[in-house]
Amino acid sequence: MERDKGLPTKGVLRQKKTHSNTIHHRYFPNESLLYFIEHFWSVQWDLPKNETYVAETLPYPSVHIVFEKRNSIVYGVQQKKFTISLSGKGSVFGIKFKPGGFYPVYLDKIAKLTNKRIPFISLFNLKEDIKMEAKLCKTTDDKSKIELFESWIQNKSLKKESEIEDLNHMIDAIKSNNSILSVEQISKAHSIQIRTLQRLFREYIGVSPKWIIQQFRMQEIAERLEKDNSIHFADFANEFGFFDQAHFNRMFKKMIGLSPEKYLESLK
Repeated sequence: MERDKGLPTKGVLRQKKTHSNTIHHRYFPNESLLYFIEHFWSVQWDLPKNETYVAETLPYPSVHIVFEKRNSIVYGVQQKKFTISLSGKGSVFGIKFKPGGFYPVYLDKIAKLTNKRIPFISLFNLKEDIKMEAKLCKTTDDKSKIELFESWIQNKSLKKESEIEDLNHMIDAIKSNNSILSVEQISKAHSIQIRTLQRLFREYIGVSPKWIIQQFRMQEIAERLEKDNSIHFADFANEFGFFDQAHFNRMFKKMIGLSPEKYLESLK
C-alpha cells in the first residue's frame, strides 16, 4: 500500500506561503487502521534567525494527537481557526483521526473534548502509553514514528461501530457536494430525524452537522481564492446560500479573521 498522501489541498490558509516556509508530509495508515485514522502528518521548518512565520488552518471535525518532546497533546475538534507562530528550527508529528474515529479510543462522548487541548499523559497514563510517547518523541524519522504508533494503537483492539461509518458517509457527502447547505437536507437524504442526527454528531464527532457544513464551505471558498483572486464575492454569496454579500462578508471575517478583501491582499 502506498503510504504517501501528498500535500493538503484544503484547510491550510495561504497555502503557497505556508508550503514555501515549511515541509509538510502526510501518510496513510496501514489498512487495518483506515477505519479509525485519516492520516499521519509531519511538519518541519528551518527559518532564518529573527524571522517568524504564522501558519493558520481552518478546523476539520477530527481529533488530533500531536507529539512534541515534553508537550504531546490530544486536540479535540477545535471550532476556531488554528494559529501557530513558527521560528527557528523545529518539527512536529501528528495523527489525524477520522471523524468519529477517536470514539473507540476514548469511549466517551467526543463533545467532551471539543475545543480542549489535553496532555497526552492525562488521557493515556498506563506504562505502555508513557513508554510509547517517550520513544516516539525521541525518534527522528516519520516511518519509525508511524510504526511505533500503529503498533501501540493496534494493541488496544479498537472496535468498529456502524454509527461511525454512517456518519462518515454523511460527512463525505457534505464535503464533496457544495449544494448541501442545511441540516434538513442531510436529514432527508439519510432518513434520520434532525434531533437524532444532532445527538449522534455530538456523541461521535464532537460538533454539530451545521458547523461542519459551514466549515467545509469556507474551506472551499478559501481554496478557490487561493487559485483565482478574480472571483466576485457576490458569486460566493449566491452559491453557498448566504443571505447576501454582507452576510457572506461577516461569516468570512468571523471564520478566517480578515475581511475577504484583506485576505486576498494577504495572499500576494
